[in-house]
Amino acid sequence: MTEHSSTGMTRRALLGAFAATTVAAAPTFSNAAGFLRGGGDIRRISMYSGRTGESVDTIYWIEGKYIKEALKEINHFMRDWRIDSSISMDTRTIDIMAAAHSLMDVNEPYMLLSGYRSPQTNAMLRSRSRGVAKNSLHMKGQAADLRLQNRTVHQMFRAATACRAGGVGKYSGSNFVHMDCGVVRTWGR
Repeated sequence: MTEHSSTGMTRRALLGAFAATTVAAAPTFSNAAGFLRGGGDIRRISMYSGRTGESVDTIYWIEGKYIKEALKEINHFMRDWRIDSSISMDTRTIDIMAAAHSLMDVNEPYMLLSGYRSPQTNAMLRSRSRGVAKNSLHMKGQAADLRLQNRTVHQMFRAATACRAGGVGKYSGSNFVHMDCGVVRTWGR
């Protein structure tokens, strides 16, 4: 079913127009997630971890303000589970994740594969794979590796890329997408 607004635009056209404006509005990208939801200026993130069995589903931003307790919950959830160490995750990364999720129009929570990584964990992973960056943004709390069962890696990649707000890596062979709040760039197959 195609929904039309009072201006005669389809929902898809409206979302496309909004995605295009984020290119010019990248510094104020943080306003994207609430607008896309159409239910006020609210941002929500929902994730689970197959490694720890934990999940988080929280509204972390309302009407221009981050909710401190919700961010603490997200920081703990996105911790380096290997050594039980956390860091304050960059809210720009969380915003990118939430906006990309909204663009995909999916209710399923993300599966978090990797959020914060301690330098020790990053070095260990780097010794096992050439796909791990020496100065990974994961070590700064500025990146996440995510998966969805009901969306392909390509669909996730396209949604995150449409945000034009950071780096997006496509790892089709491993079935996940990397999202970060660094320089706008893309890579992967």
